[in-house]
Amino acid sequence: MSPASLGRPDPRPSATAFHHLGAFPLRCGARLASARIGYRRIGELNADRSNLILVPSSYGARPEDLAWLAGPLFDPSRWCIVIASAFGNGVSSSPSHGGMGLAEQGCTIQHADNVEAQRRLLQDVFGVERPALIYGWSMGAQQAYQWAVQEPRLVERICCVCGTARTTPHNRLFLLSLRQALTSDRHWNGQGFEAPPEQGLWTYALIYASWAASQPFFQGIDEPVEEHVRRQWLPHYARHDPRDLIAMLDTWLAHDVAAGGDLAAVLAGIAAKAAVVACRQDLYFTAADMAAEAEAIPGATFHLLDSPLGHRAGNPHSHAAEQRQLRRIVDQLLSG
Repeated sequence: MSPASLGRPDPRPSATAFHHLGAFPLRCGARLASARIGYRRIGELNADRSNLILVPSSYGARPEDLAWLAGPLFDPSRWCIVIASAFGNGVSSSPSHGGMGLAEQGCTIQHADNVEAQRRLLQDVFGVERPALIYGWSMGAQQAYQWAVQEPRLVERICCVCGTARTTPHNRLFLLSLRQALTSDRHWNGQGFEAPPEQGLWTYALIYASWAASQPFFQGIDEPVEEHVRRQWLPHYARHDPRDLIAMLDTWLAHDVAAGGDLAAVLAGIAAKAAVVACRQDLYFTAADMAAEAEAIPGATFHLLDSPLGHRAGNPHSHAAEQRQLRRIVDQLLSG
């Protein structure tokens, strides 16, 4: 007999499901003929549909990769947690399927597109207009910021972990180096890949790993760094179609909630209750950058993690100390 049949919420994660959006215009001017958004639900809606937490995906993450949040951060017997895949990550509409091109074909996904797809998912599938919280790490944090700016009437709370409201110039250099690693592979033909870009992916993984964790983290590993990257990092990215990796990079590169305007003024207009969480050792999204953005948001609280995990401290799926810190932050935010 299931928990639901006994009148209790079912905390078990659902399988990945899809909401079909039909013809979907993109902000870049391109159009998806038949768009879809992939998602997982953990927990159940309460009677007044006020307990939904939306978790937009981070770079390269699929819903199953973020399911660990249920339990350590969010009690699935209390909250209905919906993990939504961004366009381009291979689950939702992506270059690897669904007729989506790359920037080389005039197609670039913006977070405004992801927010619109997620808004329709929540309203059409769950009957929810105003989630209790939008929680995101890295590119998920970017989407939480985008939600607060794009749909202010619908956003009650945001928690932005290790991610900024605008991609900084230094962060752009990192992203461009990853794109160059892939498109410099001999199998790139200017539009896509004629064979798996094994050398390009290896270079890409080396660059990505060197930024994603802190210098103290790598000093503490007990094997050559090349072997560590080959075992721990390369498989995570090699599972993706390389065109999808490029599409997600381009979304990250384009990210700016102010669309080139006055960022501080745009952030000052955020009405949602906001928690901004940085890590002192994060090399992607520096604590100084995140603190400046938090200061511009009325009433926002700023929190600083101190962890050798660096950027990955915001996604501590197997690290209890960082989980406890994040749990305290989200509990405080949800109690207000």
